[in-house]
Amino acid sequence: MRAFDLPGRSPVIAENGMAATSHPLATATAISILKEGGNAVDAAVAAAATLCVVEPHMTGIGGDCFVILAEPDGAIHGLNGSGRAPAGADAAWYRDNGHTKMPQSGAHSVTVPGAVDAWSRLLAKHGTLGFDRLFADAISYAEGGFAVHGRVATDWAKAVDALGADEGGRAHCLISGKSPAHGSRFRFPALGGTLKAIAKGGAKAFYEGEVAAEIVATVQSRGGFMSEADLAAVEAEWVTPISTSYGGHDVLEIPPSGQGITALILLRLMAKLETGKLEPGSAMRRHLEIEAGRLAYSVRDHLVSDPATMTRTPDELLSDRFIDALAAQVSRDKRNPSITIPDMPRASTIYLTVVDKDHRAVSFINSVYASFGAKLVTLKSGVALQNRGGCFTIEEGHPNELRGGKRPMHTIIPAMALKDGKPAVSFGVMGGDYQPMGHAHVFSNLVDYGMDPQEALDHPRLFWGEDGVLEAEQGISDDVRATLSDMGHEVRAASAPHGGGQMISIDRESGFLIGASDPRKDGCALGW
Repeated sequence: MRAFDLPGRSPVIAENGMAATSHPLATATAISILKEGGNAVDAAVAAAATLCVVEPHMTGIGGDCFVILAEPDGAIHGLNGSGRAPAGADAAWYRDNGHTKMPQSGAHSVTVPGAVDAWSRLLAKHGTLGFDRLFADAISYAEGGFAVHGRVATDWAKAVDALGADEGGRAHCLISGKSPAHGSRFRFPALGGTLKAIAKGGAKAFYEGEVAAEIVATVQSRGGFMSEADLAAVEAEWVTPISTSYGGHDVLEIPPSGQGITALILLRLMAKLETGKLEPGSAMRRHLEIEAGRLAYSVRDHLVSDPATMTRTPDELLSDRFIDALAAQVSRDKRNPSITIPDMPRASTIYLTVVDKDHRAVSFINSVYASFGAKLVTLKSGVALQNRGGCFTIEEGHPNELRGGKRPMHTIIPAMALKDGKPAVSFGVMGGDYQPMGHAHVFSNLVDYGMDPQEALDHPRLFWGEDGVLEAEQGISDDVRATLSDMGHEVRAASAPHGGGQMISIDRESGFLIGASDPRKDGCALGW
């Protein structure tokens, strides 16, 4: 139980349905769908559409989507809704034209958007309502306007220069060259028109016809390789989640091309190192989690890619032999300088989760990768295109080397935990590369330390920056920072919070749903 005389909030407890998203308007959208009789799948897609309007720097119909769905009987479905590189793209072209790494913005960072196709396939198989109903709130906010919330306004302001350099960005995402102020009204009429077209004509209205032609023209006019055939060929893939056991639960992640395998490797290492037996805020827990994380991320960036080009299977990467070899590199006394991690770009994402009255649980994540993606916005249709191609490498022979028609190693990952074969915890932590560390740390808070979902999300976080220096949030004490420094870690104050997350746990004994939303974002959990 939290201290009620300190800042914070209690988890939300209800039984007829619950939603937790990174924005209150999206949570309200999801609840309205549930109250009308829609199921958790319907509510999740509706909330995602609203978020594409009210958190446009984080997500959009020009991005990608991943989903884990747990049905009431325990049946599990995974959906990889990530787009592929244009068929005409090739790493050799980048090397031949003087690039030493993949561009992180602009036309050459754009991959085909997979989200709308993923939404369509998810609804066709498991939903009960169509885009016409589910997009109603999103269209209303795009046309009539919405209030810009605090975290959104803060993040938006950081993208002004990049948006201002793009004609579509200036037209649709800025007001007289400036980002919208906190509490001001903002409208996206062009995006609203595109959402209306999809609501009427389905995903085909996005991947074929005028919208598709404009997306392609926008990319090609800046030297990119995307074609209308690339868009027409988009197909989200149903996949079987991968898992590991931790704290009496089976923790599920989407398999590669996503980085969910990284979270599972990290949880296996934490179990091996017995981090859950340490004090929750101790320097030793932080040290071991960070060292395990550095190993897990190193594995990711050497081996994880589109599964067609991986040289190791998920089973091999989660095997006792491999985990033991990784754990042997961890010293309990000091930082291991021989562990190397790659560049760690920061990115923007939304995560939401919905559980309905039947305990159907949806873990759902959608993203344009960096803030406003590639910083390219189509002038007529108002679609911000993602820069997910920045996750490829152009290193010759690397499993994640850019090739036409290939999916990049992907950072967005939903998670689900089962107890006795039934959905028990639907959760995710946003924040680009931070996500695997977030999954492991937050889930450990829940099952190792008995924190409720809100406490588990609130707990202070530690992660390394782009230069490898550990960035400590304000809640991490000076004593812990000093001890970590003595162990050989460089530590500084975090310049921004690490990620953000949502969680809903299902109490089978009482029938109640217990929800939480991360204070690092504007969102909330609601139920009834």
